[in-house]
Amino acid sequence: MNNFDWTQLINPEFYITFTIGGFQVGLFIVLFIVFAETGLFAGFFLPGDSLLFLAGIYNRDLIENVLFIESDFLNLLILSSLVALSGVLGNMVGYWFGAKSGYYLYNREDTFLFKKKYLLQSKEFFEKHGGKAIIYARFLPIVRTFAPIVAGIGSMDKKKFMFYNILSSILWSFILIFSGHYLYGMFLGFGIDLKHYIEHIIIIIILISTVPVLIKLIKKKPEEKI
Repeated sequence: MNNFDWTQLINPEFYITFTIGGFQVGLFIVLFIVFAETGLFAGFFLPGDSLLFLAGIYNRDLIENVLFIESDFLNLLILSSLVALSGVLGNMVGYWFGAKSGYYLYNREDTFLFKKKYLLQSKEFFEKHGGKAIIYARFLPIVRTFAPIVAGIGSMDKKKFMFYNILSSILWSFILIFSGHYLYGMFLGFGIDLKHYIEHIIIIIILISTVPVLIKLIKKKPEEKI
């Protein structure tokens, strides 16, 4: 930790390979980050998509000190299931928080960790797509943090919310983790180690996940001028 750099906090690899006393605690950090990003409005700045993709690449490192089985598929299944569970619990907390604190959030002043514009953008996104917004939101930075809160504020039916909550969490975790693992293996077969291109991977994933949001904002500006 002597060479700690604050910029590491936005680098998913830092969390995955983090050790305490020689014991790798990356798995627990990953699970907490997923929970925080989907359940606590202060978690919107945390690396979500890129973290899960890299978790697939570093699957063995994350699992072997906790619960390792001699099967890549079973290890991926365990890791993805744990992440999905964290995502479900996170969204449940976000929904509860929104249901209990909706009025307070809409009237709260902006702070470093809270921007009301993110809440309003998520509300608009949610109103446009309905229940499916919970699924779409999983793959969109910032929106995935505020979507369950908005669902709670809007008193979305709990059973409907839980259905989309569970489905979206499973899709998000399994798609990204399995993609990271098997793409890593595929490229390794061509002599390319994706672990040497982590920075590029993070940039690509950020671009892929934010482009839809940017396009939406660009299209919206001309409409606002009319």
